[in-house]
Parts: sequence; structure tokens; C-alpha cells
Amino acid sequence: MTDKRAAQPETGAPEPAPAGAPVHWKLVVDAGDPHAQADFWAAALHYVVEDNSVLVRRLLDAGAVPAEATVEHLGRPAFRDLIAVRHPDDPFDAESGTGLGRRLLFQRVPEAKTVKNRLHLDLHPGEGLRDAETARLESLGARVVRRVAGPGGAWVVMADPEGGEFCVH
Repeated sequence: MTDKRAAQPETGAPEPAPAGAPVHWKLVVDAGDPHAQADFWAAALHYVVEDNSVLVRRLLDAGAVPAEATVEHLGRPAFRDLIAVRHPDDPFDAESGTGLGRRLLFQRVPEAKTVKNRLHLDLHPGEGLRDAETARLESLGARVVRRVAGPGGAWVVMADPEGGEFCVH
């Protein structure tokens, strides 16, 4: 077998990086009230709201962010326009409170949601638990949009408190 990289003409461009570790990512969700959305989704997923208070205090003390860029949330200082939730078992940076694993970050945007999501979460509570999970999510502020049943399966389309759709299977 021939090494294709060696067969390429010299271009001066760096060689492609070899396959490495998976790319770290987070899902970012636009929100009118990021803190309320974080509270809802933390409860819905059994996640925890990230505690960035050490970082926020450090930035405030250094004058790097103005006080109006922060709010008090869950009894601690937080960024006004963004907050994340993370899986409780995943690692996090103790100095910033930022999760290093599965995360949803909610960022403030000025406009309300107006069209169907292009991306959504599917929640899988377990065999036979869909109705109980749907009721639990309704008690947290979600609403049922429609129930779907067909040859491909059955699920409930729901909307979070700001209208973002998700499904419960």
C-alpha cells in the first residue's frame, strides 16, 4: 500500500492531522431567559446547573466584567446572559465551574422562538415510563404539543417553557 501523503506534490501546506481524540462539544440553546431554561433543563435531565461563581467573582474583582453583566442565580453570582447545565457525573473545572463533558449552554437572545427547531433533544426515560415522564415534565413547565403513534413507534412531542420542542420516547 502506498502512503498517499507522500505521493502528494509539495505545496508547503501542513500535512493533515492524524485522527485524534473525539472533539469536545456542547449544545448551545438560544433563550429569552437563560437561567429559567437552565433550571428547567437541569430538572428535566437530572443535570446540575453549573456554578461559575468563583470565575464570576474573580472577573468582577479584576474589573474584567461590569456588575451589570452578572445576576444572582441560585444564591450565587452568575453571568447575566449565559448559563450551562451539565451531567452530574461528568468532570468539571473547579476554578471556573465549567463542565468538561455533556453540557447544554443557554445564551440570551433578544428575539423569541418563531419557527420549528432545526435540532431537538429526544429523551428516553426507559421502557414503560413515557407517560410518567411526560407528566413530570409538565409539572416542571413543559407542555404537550402532540402525541405521535405510527409504524415507526410512539412518542410525545413537548415544548419547554420557551416553546423549544423536544420528544419523549
